[in-house]
Amino acid sequence: MIYFNLFFYCIAIFLILKSIMIIPERQSWVIQRLGKFNRISKPGLKLKIPFIEVIASKENLRIQQLDVDVETKTLDDVFVILKISVQYRVIDSKVYEAFYELDDPHGQIASYIFDEVRAEVPKLGLDDVFGKKDDIALAVRDNISSQMGQYGYKIVKTLITDINPDELVKASMNKINAAMRDKEAAFQEAEGEKIRIVLSILE
Repeated sequence: MIYFNLFFYCIAIFLILKSIMIIPERQSWVIQRLGKFNRISKPGLKLKIPFIEVIASKENLRIQQLDVDVETKTLDDVFVILKISVQYRVIDSKVYEAFYELDDPHGQIASYIFDEVRAEVPKLGLDDVFGKKDDIALAVRDNISSQMGQYGYKIVKTLITDINPDELVKASMNKINAAMRDKEAAFQEAEGEKIRIVLSILE
């Protein structure tokens, strides 16, 4: 009898523990009952029916970041790789859509980024890509925000953190910059020589 009571108490404690959910701040948990959506549980101490209800997903509501490298071609036929960082989060009121509508949200966001960057960059020359990178990032953010919003994701910010042209192009750009610096140095040296000559004549 003692063992039976002990067994009963152990089962009762186990069931109580299985029914308790402690949900951290900035999370929402998707609860399913017998395989079907039942509710979204918010932060705090919550209860569920053991074995009947399960936690299908623990959705993170904090801002997250996705980094994507996009290779594309500019208006002047230069291939560049843009490193893009997208900051996004799940919309509090659309946790259901965020979990059930998209199987791979990272992949979907990356696909939209590829499409938008490859639509914007070919309109610009290489110099304009460097000069207008903030405008490109803003256009990408605005365009993918409307697409991802229906799936429960808010695009907070989009940043172009680096632009890497083809190695041959970078080498050519370095040569051009070096030649310009050499030309400026020669000009300054010639100006200095003129001043020295004038001063020597005046003396």
